[in-house]
Amino acid sequence: MTPVRFGLFVPQGWILDLVDIEDPVEQYETMSRVAQTAERLGFDSIWLFDHFHTYYKPVLETTFECWTATAALARDTSRIRLGQMVTCNGYRNPALLAKMASTVDVLSHGRLDFGIGAGWYEHEYLAYGYDFPPTPGERLRMLGEALPLIKAMWTEPYASFKGEHYEISGAINEPKGVQKPHPPIWVGGSGEKVTLRLAARYGDATNFGGHLDDMSWYAHKFDVIRTHCEEFGRDAGSLIRSTNVETTLLRAGDDPEELTKRYRRDQSLAEYKTHAIVGGPQEVIDTYGRLIDAGVNYIVISDVPGLATTDILEYLGSEILPAFR
Repeated sequence: MTPVRFGLFVPQGWILDLVDIEDPVEQYETMSRVAQTAERLGFDSIWLFDHFHTYYKPVLETTFECWTATAALARDTSRIRLGQMVTCNGYRNPALLAKMASTVDVLSHGRLDFGIGAGWYEHEYLAYGYDFPPTPGERLRMLGEALPLIKAMWTEPYASFKGEHYEISGAINEPKGVQKPHPPIWVGGSGEKVTLRLAARYGDATNFGGHLDDMSWYAHKFDVIRTHCEEFGRDAGSLIRSTNVETTLLRAGDDPEELTKRYRRDQSLAEYKTHAIVGGPQEVIDTYGRLIDAGVNYIVISDVPGLATTDILEYLGSEILPAFR
């Protein structure tokens, strides 16, 4: 089978995966324990969402901030890579974001994967007082400026950039990070005309998903990426092809309706299973295998019921990962 790497979203609160724990200190320690367990089990990376409110309905529950949590987890672990799936470009000035990322790359000893996307969660923008560009096109144009600006901050002694939305002049960013030429850039989104073109031009990895009922969808997207890579004279094989997969791994006696209730967001179980795996070890292995056959070479596991207790993670590590190693 084609080699594939595996990442894991740690419990962060955004998908109400910490609501059974009352103490916020213990909530963070739970995140840390899951990260450390994932490292011990041989996962390649851990990931965080960049959101402030819970999804899909904002409620008064914990959602840990992405970049401060990334920094903390970098010090709680020693080998596993750390990323954001993905940083919302509109939540931070991109020059500041580049500085933050450089710092995290150093304190992680070069283990940062830098995920970024155009942003979409309107009520968070408005609640926190950020301007929300009303069209996806405008937000993508801002991302299209942020990417070369961030690269300049990571590679130029005195970084300068001038665009319609952002401008820097002689910005000093020291230290620039550990990884050369810079931390890998993961561009999130599947838009064929703009997002995948930005990934081909500036990215080291692309990330999209949500169509487990149609594997040809993935193959088509990878064809689009190859076309864009040809435009920029790069080898499409140099771009990591990743997808997030919501995974409910069932054990004997589990009730799939009850187990997935918190994660289905008012969907029926049948609707949920069009974009999420709900099944035993062999069904999970088979579905991951079909994704790999479609061209995916990096699977990031998300929305795992019961992950905060780490026992289901041990089960994933013993029943699923060995099939791909």
